[in-house]
Amino acid sequence: MKYPILTQCPVCNHPLHATKLECGHCRTTIENHFELSKLALLSPEQLHFAITFLVNRGNIKEVEKELGISYPTVRGKLNDIITALGYDTRKKPEVDEKKVISMLESGEITADEAVKMLKHD
Repeated sequence: MKYPILTQCPVCNHPLHATKLECGHCRTTIENHFELSKLALLSPEQLHFAITFLVNRGNIKEVEKELGISYPTVRGKLNDIITALGYDTRKKPEVDEKKVISMLESGEITADEAVKMLKHD
């Protein structure tokens, strides 16, 4: 029987590291410090959702239908997965280009500052 790989210590909840790999055919064993895929960090439920999302080619309406959940729930689950993978889910601030140009014309900011604002730096 095969078991899913554990990624968190069941005692202290810290990350576990793979240190041994074995060939199922010839029993060759390799020991080292191996890095797990980021996808191994997902819970079984998150992995199921991610697979469903991919199979449906990112079509949120299809994911809604297949899983019987609402659009906000799909978005929430996507955000949870993005966070679990170590990425930021916050939206990047949108720059009001007209406001930047107006500030430049009125002398409130320099041309260099306007360029930085427009490049989202």
